[in-house]
Amino acid sequence: MERIEISDEALTFDQAREVAVKIAEKENEFTLLISWCDRDKGKHSPCCLKCEIKGTPAWEVYGENHEGRLRISIDKDRFVFIYS
Repeated sequence: MERIEISDEALTFDQAREVAVKIAEKENEFTLLISWCDRDKGKHSPCCLKCEIKGTPAWEVYGENHEGRLRISIDKDRFVFIYS
């Protein structure tokens, strides 16, 4: 999976998501957000999973195992978006 790191502490979750989708669409004409995490609010999606593997959160395992090709991290994983 390709990984992109972005540093911008001023971004809100919605602004970070907008930046991430622009990057994902640049890389691929069709893209789908598979999983995400908002550490500020303690939320992630999918949220009902219990498949943590060796310390990797379930939402990230899900993204990697469901055709995730691009992982975009904002502010050292404050916000993370995984796209197909």
